[in-house]
Amino acid sequence: MVSVYVSQTLIVTPDAMRGRVAAVSFLFIGASHELGEFESGVTARLFGPVLAAVLGGLGSLCVTGLWARLFPALRKADRLE
Repeated sequence: MVSVYVSQTLIVTPDAMRGRVAAVSFLFIGASHELGEFESGVTARLFGPVLAAVLGGLGSLCVTGLWARLFPALRKADRLE
């Protein structure tokens, strides 16, 4: 639930569109968490909880590195220029 709250607070939307954007965001964030929990359960069942946690961490690092390489502008997104 903490990541859901953090994700919701990071969305900056004009007041006129806030309800629609919040609804779509909540739908996709909720669905991604459900899919992630399912994937974690299946991986833990197949490989054990420790290896599942290690594989999940390595996968997260790989995706983060890939996105940083593919979308370099995202690395500067939190800076005021």
